[in-house]
Amino acid sequence: MADNPIYQKLGQLGQHTVQPASPEEAQLERVENPHSGTLYLTRFVAPEFTSLCPVTGQPDFAHLVIDYAPGPWLVESKSLKLYLTSFRNHGAFHEECTVSIGKKIFDFTEATWLRISGYWYPRGGIPIDVFWQSGDVPKGLYVPDTGVASYRGRG
Repeated sequence: MADNPIYQKLGQLGQHTVQPASPEEAQLERVENPHSGTLYLTRFVAPEFTSLCPVTGQPDFAHLVIDYAPGPWLVESKSLKLYLTSFRNHGAFHEECTVSIGKKIFDFTEATWLRISGYWYPRGGIPIDVFWQSGDVPKGLYVPDTGVASYRGRG
């Protein structure tokens, strides 16, 4: 299976890989979509996403849900994991993190459609949820609910 030519350009999967220090250093990788031309949805969930507040340096935590309808390319999941964890020491507001991740994956994979939902845990008593999508949902694409409940506190 590893001999398949669509996997030959991957540099991280199956290799020892150093964690990128920042999103700018992280390298997303992609493979040809064997079902290009078929409308379907792929979901990635990162329930323990972390970044830093750009002002205080305090950690921020989010539950990210990334839904995309692949075009000619699939994002390789190990490279996506390394990209997402590269935000661990990156200072940016919730909106910047969420939207920039969505746009980067959308552009890099030439996706048909992408939606990212960022459910940020409260700091200062206010949860912040950030949503971005590339456009209208394509007709006929099944997009399930994200499955993430709105923040309800302790009550």
